[in-house]
Amino acid sequence: MSQERTRPGAGTITVAGLAVMNIVAVVSLRGLPAEAEYGLASTFYYLFAALFFLAPVGLVAAELATGWPEEGGMFRWVGEAFGSRWGFVAILMVFIEGCIWFPTILTFAAVTLAYTGDAAAAQQISGDKLFVLAVVLGVFWLATLVALRGVRSFSQVAKWGGIVGTLVPATILIGLAIAYLAGGNTSQVELSWGAFVPDLSKFSNIVLAAGIFLFYAGMEMNAVHVRSIRNPIRNYPIAILVAALGAVVVLVLGTLAIAVVVPKGQINLTQSLLTAFDTLLDWAGIGWAGPVLAAMLAVGVLAGVVTWVAGPATGLLSVARAGYLPRWFHRTNRAGMPSRILLVQAAIVTVLSVMFVILPSVQAAYQLLSQLTVILYLVAYVLMFAAVIALRYSQPSRPRRYHVPGGIVGVWVVGGCGLLAATLALVVSFVPPAQIEVGSPTTYVGLLVGLSVVFVALPFWAYSVRKPSWRDETLDFAPFTWQVEATAGAPLPDSPVAAPGSASGNRAVDHRDR
Repeated sequence: MSQERTRPGAGTITVAGLAVMNIVAVVSLRGLPAEAEYGLASTFYYLFAALFFLAPVGLVAAELATGWPEEGGMFRWVGEAFGSRWGFVAILMVFIEGCIWFPTILTFAAVTLAYTGDAAAAQQISGDKLFVLAVVLGVFWLATLVALRGVRSFSQVAKWGGIVGTLVPATILIGLAIAYLAGGNTSQVELSWGAFVPDLSKFSNIVLAAGIFLFYAGMEMNAVHVRSIRNPIRNYPIAILVAALGAVVVLVLGTLAIAVVVPKGQINLTQSLLTAFDTLLDWAGIGWAGPVLAAMLAVGVLAGVVTWVAGPATGLLSVARAGYLPRWFHRTNRAGMPSRILLVQAAIVTVLSVMFVILPSVQAAYQLLSQLTVILYLVAYVLMFAAVIALRYSQPSRPRRYHVPGGIVGVWVVGGCGLLAATLALVVSFVPPAQIEVGSPTTYVGLLVGLSVVFVALPFWAYSVRKPSWRDETLDFAPFTWQVEATAGAPLPDSPVAAPGSASGNRAVDHRDR
């Protein structure tokens, strides 16, 4: 999502520190029930995704972030390889994906809030579409208002949210499940090699698993810190390995903890995490702690939402002011926040959230929006993986403090694995899952395809109608390397040249984007 811009001095971040940052950024508990559907086979999918997606994302982002550290993040990286049009597509996919992510994560928050009250009524309340819609819209608009007040208003709220609302509950869930099994209780999970390796001949069995790639999304966010690590060539891969192992352990054991106590036929995407907690807490004789755990999970979700409401919007503001969106979007308030982009984001979230009323169940809407999130984010990832390979050929001499190991072969192996995995997940994301009731499959696929086409087409349309007058001349936004070479006789990459949209800026070198 957002790209961290603060870069402390060299050597100020330890390997352990970066590993923890990545674990907290990546791990979320809300999607565990979806993978608990697979029982022991979920472990196979987690390991597969970690090897072919999580590790490549971290390594590729490290090379791109250290080779092109200028402002823009994924817009910069993809734009350097394929031109500003495709860079704009990538950054807008991340922004729009964030808008769609909010209703899904806040659906989880609505369920957890329901479980903080009377346990007997929790299941009925959490399945009420109007209740879920009210919580999603109410909390999101509140978070938007907090974000509009500036960094000071939400930084303290988010400081401990990831730890208190994710890592602590995950540790409790896993610990209780281990104790539950050690106590001789019956597991709902079949323990056999056949249960571990899924039947890949059944295409429907891997549709839900495609969403597992987004469990690991976000590792690229902390790649900007590579320059602040001592001996990054050696230590950054170690930090990625530790973070990957930590994320895999939490996700695998957390998913199995749910599968151990909740029968497969009773798993619900929005409620089963709380059901597992209630079952384990009751077994341990501390059922009174259920509402406390539910409140902790809700705090973690809400704190994360407050943080991410501002992140993508702030990143898009820089791109907008560089001349890629109308000046109407450039407006900031007294706190320096992108007020109009935040309000547009909130409007998009509102429209998407109303889909909860249209589809036959909250679970169906949850699945549809979750899959749409996967599709759009994977579009950006496909472009990012392709970019790292292309840039090894188009800009081989560009200084990179960190390189994907193995030379050109290594970047093809790492980038190629990520590209293949992301493409595979993108394709299967359009197939309706057999395990979840989504109403009419035709309606489900139609909505998914239609929304995907609209959102992917949007940045192409916006790019095609951009005007030179959109650029904010007061903004110091570094041009692309190919712009520099085309307009100033190939000076150094950080040399100032005319800005995008000017007579000698990107309009003069649009041949890359035709």
